[in-house]
Amino acid sequence: MSHMKPMIEMRDVSKWFGAIQVLDGCSLSIAKGDVVVVCGPSGSGKSTLIKAINALEPIQKGDISIDGVHVNASGTDLPRLRSRVGMVFQHFELFPHLSVTDNLTLAQMKVLGRSRDEASARGLKMLDRVGLMPHKDKYPGTLSGGQQQRVAIARALSMDPIVMLFDEPTSALDPEMVGEVLDVMTTLAKDGMTMICVTHEMGFASRVGSRIVFMDVGGRILEDCTRDEFFGNPTARQARTKDFLSKIIKH
Repeated sequence: MSHMKPMIEMRDVSKWFGAIQVLDGCSLSIAKGDVVVVCGPSGSGKSTLIKAINALEPIQKGDISIDGVHVNASGTDLPRLRSRVGMVFQHFELFPHLSVTDNLTLAQMKVLGRSRDEASARGLKMLDRVGLMPHKDKYPGTLSGGQQQRVAIARALSMDPIVMLFDEPTSALDPEMVGEVLDVMTTLAKDGMTMICVTHEMGFASRVGSRIVFMDVGGRILEDCTRDEFFGNPTARQARTKDFLSKIIKH
């Protein structure tokens, strides 16, 4: 029955920044191969939620587990756990003084203990997967924003993650670069990667997301439903969700 175990489970997760509650009793169960899109207005706790999954943001209440490992348990080896969770941020977080290849290999050698040759082979395979092999010897500053974000995705994939987390990966990009990053993410989803993506890209959500989670200010999950339910049956949604959908679909 081990295959029935959720890949990611959150139970009644709450978090405060001082007196301000930013997550309020959030519960999610995400199966292997799910592509979950988290959307909602600014300030609704979306980024905090995704960062809490691999303990980049500590929580004050509740429980989070990844593949059966309890993220917030005192004995959990967080660096080891994080090595299995690919994280792609809004800003690319590449090392500017290292070549693309070195950016891809450093964490593999330090965290996974791979040899330089092994790490390089894996990294370049993932660089090819995102369509950037010709740029392997360049430095991040010479690449476009979209290319840098694709390198960041390749770096995360080089660690052989069991799940990928995306925190608004296209929001810092010029509009013409958004598509190239979403195309890579779409391919990952089709290949069966378990993904959680915080994004405002509703076209991507409606095409690729298997589930849509809608959050509102105060860090509450108002909706957790299939893509078809979310976009195709708006009358069944809560009033706040209907309001959000009416604004984004109009524009």
